[in-house]
Order: sequence, then structure tokens, then C-alpha cells
Amino acid sequence: MDFSNMDRGQITLLGCGFCVLLTLLFTVQLLSQHLFHWKNPKEQMAIIIIILMAPIYAVDSLVGLLNFQGSEVFFTFLDSVKECYEALVIAKFLSLLYSYLKISISKNIVPDEVKGREIHHAFPMTLFVPHTVRLDHRNLVVLKHWTWQFVITRPACSILMIALQMLGIYPNWLSWTFTIILNISVSLALYSLLVFYHVFAKELAPHKPLAKFLCIKGGIVLEMLVSMGIIRSNHFWLDVEHLEEAYQNVLVILEMVVFSILQKYAYSAAPYSGEVDAKILKKRE
Repeated sequence: MDFSNMDRGQITLLGCGFCVLLTLLFTVQLLSQHLFHWKNPKEQMAIIIIILMAPIYAVDSLVGLLNFQGSEVFFTFLDSVKECYEALVIAKFLSLLYSYLKISISKNIVPDEVKGREIHHAFPMTLFVPHTVRLDHRNLVVLKHWTWQFVITRPACSILMIALQMLGIYPNWLSWTFTIILNISVSLALYSLLVFYHVFAKELAPHKPLAKFLCIKGGIVLEMLVSMGIIRSNHFWLDVEHLEEAYQNVLVILEMVVFSILQKYAYSAAPYSGEVDAKILKKRE
């Protein structure tokens, strides 16, 4: 292939396509390992939903690049696909943590050793709930609801946004309203995860929860590179109108390659294949 005859647009698309293939390869490898060692359906089903986020995001972003002259409704739809799946992933991540701790909200099962622990809320949540509460079934239900509200809010807002744009009724103030609602919603969901992690940090340590969490919400670093001007407009071939969408899609594609690699460590199938137990026995010997 003669790269010298290719313009920046073609090189960018080719590189992004290669990155998407890498993401798919790493994800399929990890997925096949879990399916081969299918020992804990509840936990591993949540893990599969989480690791599929990388290829879904990557393919979705590549579609956005291939059709970079799409309408505003088109880009809203692509963003909605990613963010709605992110909402599901966040909820499944909390369910995975519950599973690790042998907690069942539906069956009202809370281990005695964790009952009564103090949950310390931070501002501005203290405007609505006490600063300190004791861990019990009711408070665990509250944390779950705080997470799952985003699973409902995100799709609902997406449907309304797309419908209003198609009808030509989408003023700036309405766009800002949706942005504020979604930011509050996702912040509440992430806050509930952080509170849960803080309370059970010791018990969750063997499961590498921080690495798992970073595989879900690690895009902030790439967004900072754009805002700091490290990644500039002359890296692309697009006009100003579509530059923002191009940035977002290319950065997500690059991000998903990194995440698909990190997920092989964070969501390894080793705990279900017997490798971890074998290492523990070997150390004891």
C-alpha cells in the first residue's frame, strides 16, 4: 500500500479501522476465555456486558467517522448508543460488586459482617441525606436506585432529543437542559459506585475494583488533551463544523484499544479457570 499517495483523511480512517480491529481481537480473546471457563454465570454475564463496551464504542465511532457529514440527528443517535450502553455498564458494574460480596438485594441477603458499617456522604448529597448512615438493606437499595436511574434517564433523554431534532424543535436552552439533567444523572450513578467502593474497599481489593472502574470511566484524560491544545485541528482533514465529532470519534477509537488491553487484566478469566486457586496452593506449599 502506497501511503505517500494517501491524504490525511484516508490515513486517519485507515488507522482508525486498524484500531477497531485490534479492539475486536482483544475483546474476542477475553470473551472466549470467559465462555470456555463458564463457572459463575451471574458474575461472568455482567463481565461480558462490560467488556463488550469497547468494541461497541469503537465500531459506533468508526461509523461516525465514515459518515462525517451526517446530520445533527445522526451524531446525536451515535452518541446516544454509546451513552445508553455506558448506563447499562455502570449498573452491571455495581451488580458485579454486589456479587463479589455475596449481597442480594432482591433476596434481602446482606452478610452480617458488613451490616451496620457507616456510610459517609459528601456535599452536596448531605443536602438530601444524613452525613452518616448505617449500612443495611434499605441503604443498599438506595445506592442501587441511584445507579439504575441513569439506565432509565439516559435512553429517555436520547429518545426525546432525537425526536425533537427530527421535528425541528431543539433550541439551545433545551439542549442545555438535557445536558444538565444527564450530567446530574451520571454524577449520581458514579457517586453511588464510589460510596460503595469506599465502604467495601478491603473486601473488594482482591477483585481489583479500581482497575475495573477505570476501564469504564477513563476517557477524561483524552478529553483533557483536546482542551489543552495538545491535539489540534490540523491533525484532521475536516471543516470546523464537523471537527468536534471527528475529535470525539477518533479519541474514542484510540481509547477503546487501550481499554480492551486493560480489560484483559482487570476482567481476566483466571479466577474462573482455576489458575488463581492453583497459585494460592502453590504459595502455601
